Amino acid sequence: MKVSLSVVVLAKNEERRIVDCIRSVLGWADEIIVVDDESTDNTCQIAQELGVRVLIKKMDIEGKHRNWAYAQAKNDWVFSVDADERPEEELKKEIKEVIASTPHTYFSIPFKTYVGDYWIRWGGWYPGPKVKLFRKSKFRYEEVEVHPRIIVEGSCGRLKNDVSHYSYKNWEDFLDKTNKQTTLEAVKWYKLSLVNPKKAGYKMNIIHALWRTLDRFIRTFFVKKGYRDGFIGFMIAYFSSLYQMVSYAKYRELIKRT
Repeated sequence: MKVSLSVVVLAKNEERRIVDCIRSVLGWADEIIVVDDESTDNTCQIAQELGVRVLIKKMDIEGKHRNWAYAQAKNDWVFSVDADERPEEELKKEIKEVIASTPHTYFSIPFKTYVGDYWIRWGGWYPGPKVKLFRKSKFRYEEVEVHPRIIVEGSCGRLKNDVSHYSYKNWEDFLDKTNKQTTLEAVKWYKLSLVNPKKAGYKMNIIHALWRTLDRFIRTFFVKKGYRDGFIGFMIAYFSSLYQMVSYAKYRELIKRT
């Protein structure tokens, strides 16, 4: 018997990964929805051929987009999956058991994140728990462009088994995503500067940017033992620290245009 659960997959131009994503939950959940961000490849066609529900909606603000997507689910319990994520078999068994009788309203799940075929074990990346399973009636995201916070009623449970996260195909893909995320980060702080310039000025300045850059590298590579992942661990720490300074540089550009 299928689990009374809605799996919501967010996707954009994911024709290479959408099949494996859908198949990882097909036959397990009683509803699968793909919310497509106006893909220009065959993502929608592939998903439809696999027999799942496909909705097309352009993403403008990440938090707002996620809230809309989850609202389309027929079940109260929602399992949110991105196209590069795969729940492992033991996790699916665990989810089936907990949602039948749990007092919690949402759960964090450990993530095994990969660069290519390498699982990043150190630097704070594993278990790297994320909230992916929740009752939609008690849960929503802050409606901001990047890294939206969750707003939720009730208590949080912790699951033991993993989601495999094939986030980065290679270093080019890593840099491309970092570039996109830093742009969204800069836009978020620019919008805040228009309504609360004091807070934005306190958080986004050269001293804070330099400090966060150094602090992020030290914590990732040394304190959280990223060095145990060797060269890959160094690259992760370096790009993670660079995120801070690049976000600030893009924020400065936006400020100068006004």
